[in-house]
Formats: sequence, C-alpha cells, structure tokens
Amino acid sequence: MENILYNELRYRGYNVDVGMVEIMERNDDRKQVRKRLEVNFVANQGSKRYYIQSAFRMEDEDKVIQEKKSLINVPDSFKKIIIEKDLIASYHDNDGILRIGLFDFLLNPDSLDL
Repeated sequence: MENILYNELRYRGYNVDVGMVEIMERNDDRKQVRKRLEVNFVANQGSKRYYIQSAFRMEDEDKVIQEKKSLINVPDSFKKIIIEKDLIASYHDNDGILRIGLFDFLLNPDSLDL
C-alpha cells in the first residue's frame, strides 16, 4: 500500500520524503527517553506540504493512537492525513487529521485538499 501511495504522490507531482519526529517520553522506570517517530510521507509541492500516514488496518483504538502519534507531534500546522485501506467516508477527526480511504484518495485528484 505504501508503494501505491508513493507512486500516486509522485505521479501528482509531489516531492516525497520520509519524515521523523522526536519526542520525549517516560519509560517503565519513569526515566525520560527520546523516541523517534516516523511519518510515512512528507509530500511537498511549491508552498503545499502534507504529512501522510499509511494505515492498512485501523481495527482498534490502540492502532489509531499509534498512527496518529507522529502526526500530532509534528511541530507545524501543515495538513495531516491518514490514508486507510478500508472503505470509509472521509472526515476530519477531533485532532484535525483528515482520514480518507485508499480508493477515495486514488480516484479523486483533489483528495488531499478535502
């Protein structure tokens, strides 16, 4: 699925990179540790930038939290998107993240601007 998303973003004319976000968390011993979280795609085109996570399945709340964690910790206000394999109606969640189905993304060339 990530290959499909990458190829589609490149076809649409975006420069695509992988993003990294550093956060500080407490481990089991209550010590502060630095963690690096990956953003699957950072798509840039002119002044547009999108942070995109690819999620094959979002079957439970733990998976949703895992996929959103890197996007929530990105320190700027560019658009954040989770593309899911499942057929879902596109919507913005409470954190302002656009959640869209894979087929809606592929079939609508303006899907990143919903």
